[in-house]
Amino acid sequence: MKMPNNTQAIIEASKISDYLLSDTHEEGKSKSAFFKRFGFDEIIPSIFEAALKNHAREREIENKTETPFGEKFQLKCDINTPDGRNPCIVTVWILENDKQRPKLITAFPGK
Repeated sequence: MKMPNNTQAIIEASKISDYLLSDTHEEGKSKSAFFKRFGFDEIIPSIFEAALKNHAREREIENKTETPFGEKFQLKCDINTPDGRNPCIVTVWILENDKQRPKLITAFPGK
């Protein structure tokens, strides 16, 4: 089963530039090192954004959790990367209460 409204997924620019591709963010720097190994970079964040949105459209729900803020969805595996190695990752999205568009919470290496 796919995430609801997956074609309308949104990613805040700061989520990429200040977190997932940040070499200085305390929690994000290890994620940044991982994603940069596959050709993503902060110079052209739109490439990473497009890959994450594609991940939202193509991947099946691995886990769904109800929270006080809305439904959280965990999607897993291959992401299309600039270098073509396409590693397995996990993305976590939230469909906030009374909202129609899922929003990216985080992404990290999968197993």
